[in-house]
Amino acid sequence: MFEHTRAVDRRSLLKTAGLGAAASAVGLQGARAATSPDKVRGVVFMVSDGMSPGVLTMAQAYSKLTRNRGTLWWDLNNRAGSTRGLMDTASANSMVTDSAAASSAWGGGQRVNNGAINVSTEGKAIEPIAAILKRRTKARIGLVTTATVTHATPAGFASSVPKRGSENDIAPQYLDRVDVILGGGSGYFDASLRPDKRDLRGDFVKAGYQSILNRDGLLAAKGAKLIGTFTKGHLPFSLDRDNLAALKKSVPSLREMATAALGRFLEGDKPFLLQIEGARIDHAAHLNDIGGLLGEQIAFDNALAAVLELTATHPDVLVVVTSDHGNSNPGLNGMGNAYTESTQRFARITRMKASHERIFSEWSLVKDGTPAKLTQLVKGHLDFTLDENEADALHKILSKGNVLEWNHQLDKPEGLLGQFAGNHTGIGWTGTTHTSDPTLITAIGPQASRFSGMVVNSDVFGHFIEMLG
Repeated sequence: MFEHTRAVDRRSLLKTAGLGAAASAVGLQGARAATSPDKVRGVVFMVSDGMSPGVLTMAQAYSKLTRNRGTLWWDLNNRAGSTRGLMDTASANSMVTDSAAASSAWGGGQRVNNGAINVSTEGKAIEPIAAILKRRTKARIGLVTTATVTHATPAGFASSVPKRGSENDIAPQYLDRVDVILGGGSGYFDASLRPDKRDLRGDFVKAGYQSILNRDGLLAAKGAKLIGTFTKGHLPFSLDRDNLAALKKSVPSLREMATAALGRFLEGDKPFLLQIEGARIDHAAHLNDIGGLLGEQIAFDNALAAVLELTATHPDVLVVVTSDHGNSNPGLNGMGNAYTESTQRFARITRMKASHERIFSEWSLVKDGTPAKLTQLVKGHLDFTLDENEADALHKILSKGNVLEWNHQLDKPEGLLGQFAGNHTGIGWTGTTHTSDPTLITAIGPQASRFSGMVVNSDVFGHFIEMLG
């Protein structure tokens, strides 16, 4: 029934190299949008979590270096059929939002305090959009993410809890409320790992969900309702997945998960809301990991390619692409005399073969580690050599020692490693936390104009309800 879940691999519109192929996919979207009726049957809401505005520029350059073409999101912004805007991302209690409050604004229609998921500032539970649409129209709901499926951003569309960390409490709320659930977080459904010992995965299977635990299972799945968790925690960074054969075999890409979910929802005529999150863009920014970040942004762009292809012949589907907040504001600085070294320094990022997460994990297993061994590890994975002072400082801070760092946000292993990498790549970071910048938002399809100009995050909920509810 769902053979077309592999359709992108069989008939990809991007199978030829070059920006022209990418543009052709978006061109279909542009043509579609120009003739679309106002009615919206489905919404695909794509979240590049933690993407600071400057990341789009760097991803465009990185894509040209690694794929010989630009990104679809960049090209989409230049299409006559699309609308462009900026998202005001504040939470109820801060100019700087976290992902829980940001997704709650979208999924519940109210700004809540950071850390809460669809619980008002007065402590009252807010009914999430998944529950509302199920009750009103029996809409199909999907959550696809590279984080745990119970993490803050997916949870904001389908649950209500006072604290975002209560993932064991979030998981049961998805039962019969979310039709397709794909990402990490198998532990929250496993009886042997849940505090209440509930066989939650078994409950999903009894309710008609097909349970999937690996990439092959996803590609072969036939069920209309899916629960797929491919790792105990978050999915691995794409940079690590692409460079480790075992991960590539067992863990699906964001594109593959997006294709599996959307292919099911395009069947029939039921309304649907599908959230697709590139979650680890945010995690890489927290780690000041430019190689990891750009790898995740390209993976997100690949998922966008699948969405644009699959929806090109569906004029009643709206696609919205945005971010919930910025993070650490990475950017390429001018390097060398008259900045003539900036481009070649940036190109060094393409030679990075591991995330900072993997480097720190491998270092934790090294016995009697010395600065020289640390230098060797960094060189092997990131293709640059720490100087003696850098190696000593990074070794010291990894050993819980104190180093002189005037920016307290960067006074940690990830902050130091990000700065040392920046000496070779030209990438600078303001810190290791979220920022208050407005985020980019692009929409194409029926009623896309709702998302032009300055968009308040809590207004997104009202748009979705009016279109689908």
